Amino acid sequence: MTMLSRVLGLVRDMVIARYFGAGAGADAFFVAFKIPNFLRRLFAEGAFSQAFVPVLSSYRQQESLDEVRRLVNAVAGSLGLVLLGVTLVAMLGAPVLTAVFAPGFVGDDEKFVLASDMLRITFPYLLLISLTAFAGGILNSYDRFAIPAFTPVLLNLAMIGAAIFLAPLMETPIMALAWGVFIAGALQLFFQLPFLMKLGLLPRPRVDYRHEGVTRILKLMAPAMFGVSVSQINLLLDTVLASFLQTGSVSWLYYSDRLAELPLGVFGIAIATVILPNLSRKHASASMDQFASTLDWAVRAVLLIGVPAALALVLLAEPLIATLFHYGEVTDRDVLMSAQSLRAYSAGLLAFMMIKVLAPGYFAREDTRTPVKIGIIAMVANMALNLMLIFPLAHAGLALATSISAWLNTFLLWRGLKKDGVWKSQPGWGRFFLQLGLANAALAATILYLQPPVDQWMGASGLQRASDMTMLVVAGVLVYFVVLALAGVRVRHFRNR
Repeated sequence: MTMLSRVLGLVRDMVIARYFGAGAGADAFFVAFKIPNFLRRLFAEGAFSQAFVPVLSSYRQQESLDEVRRLVNAVAGSLGLVLLGVTLVAMLGAPVLTAVFAPGFVGDDEKFVLASDMLRITFPYLLLISLTAFAGGILNSYDRFAIPAFTPVLLNLAMIGAAIFLAPLMETPIMALAWGVFIAGALQLFFQLPFLMKLGLLPRPRVDYRHEGVTRILKLMAPAMFGVSVSQINLLLDTVLASFLQTGSVSWLYYSDRLAELPLGVFGIAIATVILPNLSRKHASASMDQFASTLDWAVRAVLLIGVPAALALVLLAEPLIATLFHYGEVTDRDVLMSAQSLRAYSAGLLAFMMIKVLAPGYFAREDTRTPVKIGIIAMVANMALNLMLIFPLAHAGLALATSISAWLNTFLLWRGLKKDGVWKSQPGWGRFFLQLGLANAALAATILYLQPPVDQWMGASGLQRASDMTMLVVAGVLVYFVVLALAGVRVRHFRNR
């Protein structure tokens, strides 16, 4: 389900690129969309989910169904009231938010006014999608993973429909995308409600900040904002600094980030979503050996997909950007510039994925303070690296700084788990690294042998590019998994864990 969502996300971005390119209007929309989207990841999918799921799992394990319902009702009312207040204030202060998150737009009336107007339409998405994440957290805690994973498909469909059908009807076509975001938020929320009803957990909102569960969630949320969302803060800092660079920089970073997000979302976030309630239940039942085994399994699974994904993105940066986005308003220069930042993001892809699976090792134990300290260190490092690398490498320097800080974050999270005795390496790591190395070497050799020159990709038709890329992907996947199989890796090894 997550893969379907991410693939449609790429289709959505292809449509946006075809119709709006990488000009001033696209830059303004990406800022207006990134602000509520960033806050969604920070509060809803970041701090809130990582605090709410362990507490709900604990209630499910130790309390009656009536107590679980009371918790759900109290959280729905308390969370909804705060989000409503934040949304109203943000809509009134849209120009201020635009100036804070994209200071480079100040003085450029076209970009600044357009971004502010669109932000008033897109910001309610935060309210709607946060309540959607709340509903998804309940479903995930009861091992109903498919529905929350499918829900983002509705966002992609709504935005594709807005770009194709609504944009031609509007005086300012790019505004259609903002309305598409708003419509998507409502669709995603109402889609999940029948499944909550089926579980008997459809919320009846009640504001109660004194409820014991709400108090625990609030205590865990504040530090969790940094612990799980540092990579998102770093990506937002990239947008802030990119707004000072030449027109197109924000869009180049966006398109390259979207490609890097595909393996992260399909596999990294999917694994993290599955293991958090699993780890929470193991912690509640004091099964620490199984807790360590689950973490070890998650890291190996991420390496199995993350290493070849990062390698392929580095080797195929220009061909991938050209195949997906080189249509309509997107120029040859846009492809080359986006490829630079894609390579830089790819250098940190494995680290982004590792953060997603290591952080639950803390949150499942209701330890949010340690990830906060680590997150602050990584964020400060990212700021310093941004200032060091933006001058020689421009927008690609911002992406590279984000990747380096993600590796620092990953190392500190792993070291903390090891120090606490939570991370315990399972047998077979040496053999696994050898198997992984052989398969990735074969993958790289296959891509380099079959890949046509970059200028050939640029000059080819869309159908030819798609055909050549399909051949490369199929060949690479086949070679990679065949070599893994010859080296002794079997699906049952991961299933048995």
